[in-house]
Amino acid sequence: MWCDPAFRPVAEAFRKVCEGRPGGAAVAVYAGGRLVVDLWHGTADRDGHRAWERDTVVNVFSASKGVLATLAHLYAQRGLLDLDAPVARYWPGFATPTTVADLLAHRSGLPAVRRTLPPGSLFDWNAMTGALAAETPWWSPGERHGYHAVTFGWLVGEVLRRIGGRPVRDLVRDELRVPGLSIGLPAAQAGRAAYLAPPEEAGQGGQEGGQDAAAPALASAMADPGSITMKAFCNPPEQLTPGLVNTARWRSAEIPASNGHAHARALATLYGRLVVGEILSADVLGRAVEPRSEGRDEVLLADTRFALGYMLPCEIRPFAPDPRAFGHSGSGGALAFADPEAGVALAYTPSHLITSPAGPDPRWEPLVAALYACL
Repeated sequence: MWCDPAFRPVAEAFRKVCEGRPGGAAVAVYAGGRLVVDLWHGTADRDGHRAWERDTVVNVFSASKGVLATLAHLYAQRGLLDLDAPVARYWPGFATPTTVADLLAHRSGLPAVRRTLPPGSLFDWNAMTGALAAETPWWSPGERHGYHAVTFGWLVGEVLRRIGGRPVRDLVRDELRVPGLSIGLPAAQAGRAAYLAPPEEAGQGGQEGGQDAAAPALASAMADPGSITMKAFCNPPEQLTPGLVNTARWRSAEIPASNGHAHARALATLYGRLVVGEILSADVLGRAVEPRSEGRDEVLLADTRFALGYMLPCEIRPFAPDPRAFGHSGSGGALAFADPEAGVALAYTPSHLITSPAGPDPRWEPLVAALYACL
């Protein structure tokens, strides 16, 4: 483990965040072009017998979206992808008249498939991309936005797959070249994955933080089997299978919006390299992180902000004090973001999952506050 003396407040905040919690976690910070914090704590198995180690990875859920976005902008920088082009230019037969930029900004109107998909669809790339290519958008593309919680991975991923000529997991590995970061997890590395317990809800008030008025609306939408929200998160229905994320089938699958695996060091390194211009030029990154979708989210039913594939700080996910910061959170508490103005990137990867649908994860604030206190 390593912590630059100038960033000791982050180490102390991490220690307090981990106190009394089951499982384990890791935190990493990249600043000034180097890794300045790389810490981990706790245990990685179900029974609490296996210590969290340097190479322990965890399923980071939607934090995967920032990884996919980075690959898309890398291809745009190389001239292989025109973000303003119709999706059908790269994906013949794609029925919705929308652009690649709309896919990245959650504006394509395809956050869900209406018909209930058959068992096994979640693990069938062709089944999911075929269903999305034929789907009628839920709103006119480009006019509104709504979080494409799971479909984002197949939509953006299929465009990238057709350009790169290989599965997305291979493109992420070979193009981004960040050790400890992958879509899914190779069977030979399954022993590195931390066990994820069923998530608990953030409490009302107190240490865990309360929920705002958006929470009841979201809960009501999730109870309606025909709502966009319910379809976005629960179709295919097998996504609701208890313990699915701990199975070999999940880890070996290619579900780019949801089953990215990483340790904090890998995500902090990815965003840190973006900050210092090692992956994208300043112009390309500047366009990538410009706000594209702001205001009411048709799926999450709250105000959200998105750039081209990256999440921006917003009402329900205020993960950084500077609204120009960019990154992505993941269900249950994973977080990775960069603040170009401050020249830093932070990643946090827990195995103890907490659901906080209408607010930030209660563990983020002390970590982020400690980081900015060091600057």
